[in-house]
Amino acid sequence: MTPQPNARSVLIVEDEAFTRMAAVDTVTDLGFESFEAGDAAEALDVLEEHPQVNILFTDINMPGTMDGLALAQLVHEVRPEVELIITSGAQTLAEEDIPDHGAFLPKPYAPDQLAALLQDGVRSRSISGQSTD
Repeated sequence: MTPQPNARSVLIVEDEAFTRMAAVDTVTDLGFESFEAGDAAEALDVLEEHPQVNILFTDINMPGTMDGLALAQLVHEVRPEVELIITSGAQTLAEEDIPDHGAFLPKPYAPDQLAALLQDGVRSRSISGQSTD
């Protein structure tokens, strides 16, 4: 499906190729434009090259000098309009640990859980069912 003009764009930051590919499939099946990165440094390059990105979906544990939580914090500081979805299979985050009312999606997650966050808007709900108001 081809993204529509002014469609939402998602940057998926995940070092595990299969997990990243599955997330890209979910995003593109919904008609969103998708971009990929394997670590935080690559993600920052993609964000610079593609200012239309308005959702960051990042794993916490990644190789490199910056983890996904630090990436989310930096993106929030420099691009506060970007919505944040943070995922991890190794740890859980409380709402107050996520910049700007982003959402935490625990691994393993089903594609429909990611789809629900993207369709409903990250800031309007969290996957745990608790409001992020």
